[in-house]
Amino acid sequence: MQIAIVLYQGVTALDAIGPYEVLHHIHEADIRFVSGRVEPVVADSGVLVMGATHTYDETLSPDIVLVPGSSADTTTAMADKQLTAWLRQVHKTTQLTLSVCSGALILGAAGILEECPATTHWIAQNFLTKFGAKPRKTERIVQSGKIITGAGVSAGIDLSLFVVKELYGQERAEIIQLLIEYDPTPPVNSGHPDKASEVVYRIAKEEMLEAARNPRNMVSVPKILWQKTLTDIRQKVGV
Repeated sequence: MQIAIVLYQGVTALDAIGPYEVLHHIHEADIRFVSGRVEPVVADSGVLVMGATHTYDETLSPDIVLVPGSSADTTTAMADKQLTAWLRQVHKTTQLTLSVCSGALILGAAGILEECPATTHWIAQNFLTKFGAKPRKTERIVQSGKIITGAGVSAGIDLSLFVVKELYGQERAEIIQLLIEYDPTPPVNSGHPDKASEVVYRIAKEEMLEAARNPRNMVSVPKILWQKTLTDIRQKVGV
């Protein structure tokens, strides 16, 4: 079972590491951290450094591919033609294609979410429609065939346990849950906009929007829109 977890500069660490902590307990798992190059990858915090172990060209037929999100560099990843082309290609043969948080928008940019129900981080839900997806704003995990999307950041752990349960059964999922002692009892209860006070929601949204301000978006956003326009035109003329 080859599992490819995508890394790119500015990725949110828990989006990738949360699922890794669950999935590496699959006994036959061959987990790869995949990127355009084998190199260090700096998380969106600017402090934590992870490592891409394999390139896209070295990973042509993963059984499972997982795309994490980012607080600041999602659009840069969405505009990365090498990444989106690789996702389109491997999705043809994956057993499961997964995303966490705004990683769903990267799947969308690759043309994978057309007509699919999907979820992502609460602040990015409305963007799903731009790629033909159907947002499920209140759901933490959404499955559409072999595509499974998770909500924001910490949802990657739930997503991965869901996958283990689907593939290996309830007992194996429970064993892994116990191994990592995933028994959340948070001291606060504001983990979704439906639960947050208006003040908390406003401040959190402001902080998210501030974190998302990235000068690279001035290049990436027009590039994404242009690619989407060209794809739509080609589909209309039957190319």
